[in-house]
Amino acid sequence: MEAIFKRELITDKRLCRLSALLFAVIFISLGAFVRIPLPFTPVPLTLQTFFVLLSAGLFSRRLGLTAQLSYLLLGASGLPVFAGAASGLGYLLSPTAGYLLGFILATLFISGAIKRAKVNPGALLLVFSLADIIILLSGSIWIKVTLGISLVKALMLGFIPFIPGDLLKIIAVAFVYLRLKGRAEEIL
Repeated sequence: MEAIFKRELITDKRLCRLSALLFAVIFISLGAFVRIPLPFTPVPLTLQTFFVLLSAGLFSRRLGLTAQLSYLLLGASGLPVFAGAASGLGYLLSPTAGYLLGFILATLFISGAIKRAKVNPGALLLVFSLADIIILLSGSIWIKVTLGISLVKALMLGFIPFIPGDLLKIIAVAFVYLRLKGRAEEIL
């Protein structure tokens, strides 16, 4: 049975990368639908960051950026892939759009830092935590700009409420990353 699971179903690396890219975009989009509105902030809690961090860790820089940009392009073009089934160019100017920019910045950070973390769980947690901070700071700064509020208030709306949930997501990402990294290196 193990031989069946180790057998390559798709042997063309380009097709493997394309499949991985499609799955990443699909899972990031689905993560937007796992949405918990918080009454004290315009930003819902979603599972998107889990899939953003995971794909950024498993993919090359180029493939990771392509996944994030593809997700943004789909949403901007009108497909309802953003949180709350939102879409369109106008969404990219909404108070939550800074987090989307943070996805790209976090992907760039992870793709450079993950190589140094290797398989050390502590180092992986640090890399994923710093990437998550990049996302939360990008979102908070954009909230400040769009709502015209102080940075402290923006951090209270866009950063602080998400720390407990994001810590759980970071731990889960590191665990899944350690399980999938070897296989991802083989097929991507």
